Amino acid sequence: MNFLRSALRWSVLMAAALLVNLAGSAAQTPAAAHNSQTRSAVRQTGAVTPKSSMSPLVQSGSAVFRKNCSFCHGRDAGGGETGPDLTRSRLVRQDLGGDRIGPVVRTGRADKGMPAFEFTNQEIAGLAAFIHFRQREASFAKKGGRKGVDVADLQTGNANAGKQYFEGTGGCATCHSPTGDLAGIASRYEGLELEEQMLYPRHAKSKVMVTLASGQTITGTLEYLDEFTVGLIDGTDTYRSWRISDVQYKLDAPVEAHADLLGKYTDADIHNLMKYLQTLRGTPSAASAP
Repeated sequence: MNFLRSALRWSVLMAAALLVNLAGSAAQTPAAAHNSQTRSAVRQTGAVTPKSSMSPLVQSGSAVFRKNCSFCHGRDAGGGETGPDLTRSRLVRQDLGGDRIGPVVRTGRADKGMPAFEFTNQEIAGLAAFIHFRQREASFAKKGGRKGVDVADLQTGNANAGKQYFEGTGGCATCHSPTGDLAGIASRYEGLELEEQMLYPRHAKSKVMVTLASGQTITGTLEYLDEFTVGLIDGTDTYRSWRISDVQYKLDAPVEAHADLLGKYTDADIHNLMKYLQTLRGTPSAASAP
């Protein structure tokens, strides 16, 4: 009998506990339920993306950007096939209401393949507002995520050691001058873009010397080359071309020289050389400017 009474008491207690739990669940407020779901979402995704509303100015800038700029810079200014990520741009960080963005948009950057655009002041203001909006959004999205390459990440070397490498074993000084072609390079390029120029300057122009059948030589900037034709821009800014079967030519290609170095660099060489290049912010001297 004692056993039966104990078993009955245990069953009653379990049933009471179950009823309390059920009552608590039924009494949960809608807000509490929503918070519970939100916490669950945070556990699953790590963050809850905030809902951001665009101002009318940002919306107008978005329309201008996506019509004219998204092909190169991506739909949300995060970079495309040929254009850089504007959300990480130093110029954008320094811009106030379009004072830096506007001149670049209106004059273009022919050396980087960017055309000029004739936008009104209002369009420039909207464009700048949209780019800044996307920069803030990208900054928020990156918190807690994978870290990109910041300028500080590429400043770990020793500038003096980099200068010694530049002038000595690296052989850089045979083609470049810190007061000539490289003067101010750290003002033109920053961070990863500067390192890319150092390791593989894909936009660097190649020089070519063409020798005609008569023995005459013509030099200039390489403009065209395939298996049939070689073309150059000569000293008078004139384009000239020949069939390869009729001439001999010799290339001076900076890209190939840099590519040859890729297998020779040590990690320390790259870090030190990069640190040294970041000190070159002056302007070319009259004696050494090309």
